[in-house]
Amino acid sequence: MNTLRTTALMAVMFVLFALVGELLAGPRGMMIAFAVAVGLNVFSYWFSDSVVLRMYNAEEVDRTEAPDLVALVDRLRQRANLPMPRVCVIPSDQPNAFATGRNPDNAVVAVTEGLMRSLDRDELAGVIAHELAHIQNRDILTSTIAATLAAAITLLARFGIFFDRDENGFATSLLMLIVAPLAAMLIQMAISRSREYAADRDGAEIAGSPHGLASALRSMQAAAEGRPMRQASESTSHMFIMNPFSGGLSGLKKLFSTHPPIDERVQRLQSMA
Repeated sequence: MNTLRTTALMAVMFVLFALVGELLAGPRGMMIAFAVAVGLNVFSYWFSDSVVLRMYNAEEVDRTEAPDLVALVDRLRQRANLPMPRVCVIPSDQPNAFATGRNPDNAVVAVTEGLMRSLDRDELAGVIAHELAHIQNRDILTSTIAATLAAAITLLARFGIFFDRDENGFATSLLMLIVAPLAAMLIQMAISRSREYAADRDGAEIAGSPHGLASALRSMQAAAEGRPMRQASESTSHMFIMNPFSGGLSGLKKLFSTHPPIDERVQRLQSMA
């Protein structure tokens, strides 16, 4: 269901891009904006692992330095039929984790020191399985495509106002300057939330039970509210299993969040039991 929803949202994003492009800049302007957006995101896709690991001072560990952690990742990645990813530890007290890398052969699973200290083995296995599910589902590629389309729509909206137009055309461009980027952002956030739900579901299957991940999300939510990740960046917050700035969201904030509310995620996991 989440895969179908992601596909549908991506299709809506493509349609929105085509409509805004044709309305504001025509086919030529649309292709220029798309080419620029692709260029902006190729670097992020190709080098995202090294950039984000340096940003969070993550250190790669092996079986000598973190035998239990590496052994757990190895066992779970075999269950998921994935190559062994690199394993890194982030020096942060907040329990959190993320996966990165452009494909399964270049993947990285990074966990914080706080995660290793605060979770039991079943909870830690649930979190790592969630991150392996992101790798298995190639969610880095999905998020990059969504970001490329969102950037292209925003570029079209910003530059469309400078094209030669009559008074009505100028008013349309001005309206699109506000509406188009907002719509693109909402769709992008919805895609991200859909992929989190899918990673929860697939991660529970990799771990062999949804209980560990459900319990881990509860513990992480409580810790995030009292221990925000100081070095976290809004530009990379979507990569983490849980928003490093807030443990829970409600109301209109849910629409602009890259993560679903913890209560809803836990409820879905418990329904799998």
